[in-house]
Amino acid sequence: MSGEVAAGAGPVHPLRTDPDWRRFLTSRLVSLTGSSVTYVALPVLVYAMTSSPLLTSLVASFEALPYLMLGLPAGALADRFDRKRLMVATDLANALVLTSIPLASWAGVLTVPHVLAVAFVVPTLFVFFDAADFGALPTLVGRERIVLANSALWSSSTVVETLVPLAAGALFAVASPASLLGVDALTYVASALLIRAIRRPLSDIGRLTGDRLTGRALRVDMTEGLRFLWRHAALRTMTVVGATQSICGGAFVGLLVVWADQVLDVREGDWRLGVLFASWGVGMLATTLLTPRVVRRLGAARVTLVALPVSLLTSVVVVLAPEWVSASVATALWGVGYMAVVLNAITYRQQVTPEPLMSRVNTTGRMLSFGLGTPVGAVLGGVVAEGTGPRGGMLAGSAVLALGVVLAWTSPL
Repeated sequence: MSGEVAAGAGPVHPLRTDPDWRRFLTSRLVSLTGSSVTYVALPVLVYAMTSSPLLTSLVASFEALPYLMLGLPAGALADRFDRKRLMVATDLANALVLTSIPLASWAGVLTVPHVLAVAFVVPTLFVFFDAADFGALPTLVGRERIVLANSALWSSSTVVETLVPLAAGALFAVASPASLLGVDALTYVASALLIRAIRRPLSDIGRLTGDRLTGRALRVDMTEGLRFLWRHAALRTMTVVGATQSICGGAFVGLLVVWADQVLDVREGDWRLGVLFASWGVGMLATTLLTPRVVRRLGAARVTLVALPVSLLTSVVVVLAPEWVSASVATALWGVGYMAVVLNAITYRQQVTPEPLMSRVNTTGRMLSFGLGTPVGAVLGGVVAEGTGPRGGMLAGSAVLALGVVLAWTSPL
């Protein structure tokens, strides 16, 4: 996390000594710690309560479906209002929502609809947080340091995403998944306090006119963001092929617990389940550390073109793995290609998008790739798995990614 960062119009500070950057980074890591527990606990909880591959895969679809529904208005609102206040408010609201699960469990009244509702509401609130976050980071660190800041943020985040699932898998032996969700609630509160402590603005205050928000104004704001993304050839192609990769990832994540149980003989309470969840992060960590250097040498387009077929090949290897050790290794390798596509697309969008459109364009791109692709992949995988087993459902997602590889290699990229 070395290097320098421009704080808007202020002086240039090294990232490692900038207190506002440290607060921002710490807030994201603290919140991600809790979210990584939830990432493991929610599907395990649903599968333990229902034994249904389809309902378990719905948890993964709920992770992204709110982006598809609300990505455009969330981005427009985050560009129009104070991003810091929006981030603090959504963090605190998520803390309240998550707390309801351990409380209901301890009272003996927890139901499947309750769990599924929380699984939907939490990412719905996060859409608005993420929209503000996309615009806040370039404003905080300066556009010319986006690659460096994203690399520091994503590499640190990946360490958390690798270690925490391991711990969560071990904790299942002594604590229920419902109880572990209380950890995430506490981290949301800590994140809100850290963001509130950031002194510099996370929005261009001079641009926030305070005009009354109307339905027509909101539609105009959303249309501007969508138009910019779609008219930019490279952004448009990255978004479309990103959607095909998200379909593949959605099928995998939605069926991971079922696949581990039925194919690898790894069940709830088994520490190996945590290893399977964490192995994805090992590959992602390598990617986040190498991406800035590789992008500088090859360019964004070439990185995407190389990473997509790597992602496709390793996704198939994962599904066909015969036991948990080889499956974990293959999943780590898949994380390399998968994360290279994702991180490259996010960084490129933040580099080429004008500041007044920053939240709108980035949430629109994430909506059309992650928000559309992940729930489609989760539902596709769940439906196919009902008839063919988890491997069939996961391979269905890989087949869609194959179309994305072909599209990328025949596109202007």
